Amino acid sequence: MKKQEYFFTDNPRDSVELSLDDGRVITGPRNGRLEAFAKVAQKEQEAMIVGVVLDGVLRELTYKLERDGKGSFITMADEDGARIYRRSLTFLLELAFKRCFANGLLTIDYSVSSGGYYCQVDNLPEFGPENLAQLEATMRQLVKEDLPFVRDTVPLEEAVAYFTECGEEDKVRLLKYRNRPDLVLYSLGEVRDYHHGYMVPSTGYLKWFALEWVGDAFIMHFPRRHKPNGLSPMTKYPKLLKAFQDYGEWLSKLGIPSVGALNDAIQMGHIDEVILVSEALHEMQISNIADQIQERHDKAGLVLIAGPSSSGKTTFSKRLGIQLLARGITPFALEMDNFFIDREKTPLTPEGEKDFESLRALDLKRLNKDLRALLTGKKVQLPRYDFLSGLSVDGETAQLKKDDIIILEGIHGMNPDLLEGIGAEETFKIYVSCLTQLNLDRHNRISTTDTRLLRRILRDSRDRGYSAEETISRWEQVRKGETQYIFPYQENADAMFNSALAYELSALKPLVEPLLRQVRFGTREHIEAKRLLKFLEWFLPISIEYVPSNSLLREFTGDSLLTNFSVWEH
Repeated sequence: MKKQEYFFTDNPRDSVELSLDDGRVITGPRNGRLEAFAKVAQKEQEAMIVGVVLDGVLRELTYKLERDGKGSFITMADEDGARIYRRSLTFLLELAFKRCFANGLLTIDYSVSSGGYYCQVDNLPEFGPENLAQLEATMRQLVKEDLPFVRDTVPLEEAVAYFTECGEEDKVRLLKYRNRPDLVLYSLGEVRDYHHGYMVPSTGYLKWFALEWVGDAFIMHFPRRHKPNGLSPMTKYPKLLKAFQDYGEWLSKLGIPSVGALNDAIQMGHIDEVILVSEALHEMQISNIADQIQERHDKAGLVLIAGPSSSGKTTFSKRLGIQLLARGITPFALEMDNFFIDREKTPLTPEGEKDFESLRALDLKRLNKDLRALLTGKKVQLPRYDFLSGLSVDGETAQLKKDDIIILEGIHGMNPDLLEGIGAEETFKIYVSCLTQLNLDRHNRISTTDTRLLRRILRDSRDRGYSAEETISRWEQVRKGETQYIFPYQENADAMFNSALAYELSALKPLVEPLLRQVRFGTREHIEAKRLLKFLEWFLPISIEYVPSNSLLREFTGDSLLTNFSVWEH
């Protein structure tokens, strides 16, 4: 056997190579920023490159490449890329606002489906459209100046002192529970702040945005992933806006406007009060919706419930059923999934995959015929979809009495093309979603999508045996279906139920963290798991024992009193 020889040198080559997943190799200077490698590849990318997955780890473009590596570019069409762009744009807005209105308070709240963040201004009673135009002009000037986003890791004490001096009480309140001895701060101009993730290298990257006045607030509009080089038309959403505003007002009354305040309640032993009031709010919402249904029951015999994945639709439906029973109305639960056509007839996506979330995946003719028959008191042989064989087979036989009402749950409940021959006055539509309003602080919001994903990871692990890695890998396709089939129709609802609970991330934390830590390093799912773990670090944990057995949260954590609840008898 030939002896293996090794050679050492004190003079390594001056260049390094970045080998891309598609087979390309880019050579650049050792210790050069990834930004330079991205610029070489940008001409072959339709969407702007804003990050790199390098050797299995997400890196920002200011990261210096010290040795050869393997990876792929992250663009604004990717989820992580979209977050990087929006996060950077938020910091740009923060700087521009401080320069224009030093005495004002800017709060960045929730996201809107057309691509944007709803933002509110306090301490400036005269703030209006003209001021907003000034703010946008300042942002565009800062983009022209191409200011760098500077990343620095500082001792936690230094960060707390800085935010104390700036009067950022919500940030100081949050940081007192941080377990790490340091904190990553970004600087832009004269402003410093922490952010849950990476930034673009400089403001020159932030080419696409607009500010739009809405009521007494405004929306910062940004590109969506399917249209990374432009802005989508802004849609009206008054019902969803009211749901967010109502919950925000309730959190203020509860004294839990941010995560720091929630941690205070846990630390001081008051979390039981927060839980009880949060659950009472849910029950009040459900009771109010039941009242509305009762008022229309003489005409509306069909309740339609829809919402995105892991919104708690199942538990909501059962708790609504209990409220209806208390009013002398017997609910009959009907699953939309049982009206799937045979699997071999399922329509295909443009990629050639079976599209089970398409409206055309349902036997609409059979659904409408059976609904009409049930509503007129006829006996109906309902279908049942056999998920194992992929065939529609005979299910239960049903016949409703005078005071019965149908509750039909499914993702297409708000879609006007679902029903034919059944008038709007005969239905009552309910949109259920986790409309999180509790934020880390005024500038760092909590994504409703993150909360739903954490819920789903727990439920999939318990009920389906899926790992967190498997759930995360499927999440992209789930969200794509929601964007196409659910969100465009949410304003068709007669009522909206916000399934968010102020305390839930503290309750989910100790249960979901072990699952996230099992995701394999080097996978794309590991990048997402790592991000979620870092996000959960901001929350103090609470025991699941505090959560009531009929809570909507029990749908995901287990041991729900309502699991086997059923009231309708044949």
